[in-house]
Amino acid sequence: MTATVLLYVGLVIAAYLLGSISNAVWVGKALYYIDVRQYGSKNAGTTNVLRVLGWKAALPVFILDMAKGAAAVCLVFFSALQPETNSFVGFQILLGLTAMLGHIFPVFAGFKGGKGVATIAGVVSALHPSAMAMSLGIFAVCLLISRYVSLSSVVTALCFPFIVIVVFGKWLNVEETLTLKLFSIVAMAIILITHRKNMMRLWRRQEGKIVFRKRPSITIPEK
Repeated sequence: MTATVLLYVGLVIAAYLLGSISNAVWVGKALYYIDVRQYGSKNAGTTNVLRVLGWKAALPVFILDMAKGAAAVCLVFFSALQPETNSFVGFQILLGLTAMLGHIFPVFAGFKGGKGVATIAGVVSALHPSAMAMSLGIFAVCLLISRYVSLSSVVTALCFPFIVIVVFGKWLNVEETLTLKLFSIVAMAIILITHRKNMMRLWRRQEGKIVFRKRPSITIPEK
């Protein structure tokens, strides 16, 4: 029993450490010799990397942040839990949310991370690919229309519980239904909390629109 508890605790810690890998910071420092947290919105996330360094830097950051969220969820397979049971799905969600918290408060980057959108996207991709595909479609349409990443993230977060509970709810296994419904609400709440300042700027019409620039908007220092 003690060994099992230690295993589960170890997996949760591993999920947090995965989430704490701040790809925005590391890509900025390794390839461009800058800390993106000193430029733009000073946020260690994909959007700020896109604003400061361009899409060639932002794309790998987004993919890596998604990958760590999905990888954290997959840590469940190191446990003895049976797939497609409520305890299995519940532990997947716990691992995913822990990774998301690691992304927001990364131990490897002074607890100054991103807002969790790409990481939670990876978590949802591993938990419910169909819901992720629909969410991505909503995000893309909103972004193309508004060019506000923050608004697109908030709108998608607000739609996510509806997608899980109403659109796909009838296809969920009985054991998974309540757990995934609760997760969709918690995920929405986290995204809204991390974007509260963005929502204030949107309300005041002070939020910057995204520009898909190919080159960095700053002078890259020579090493």
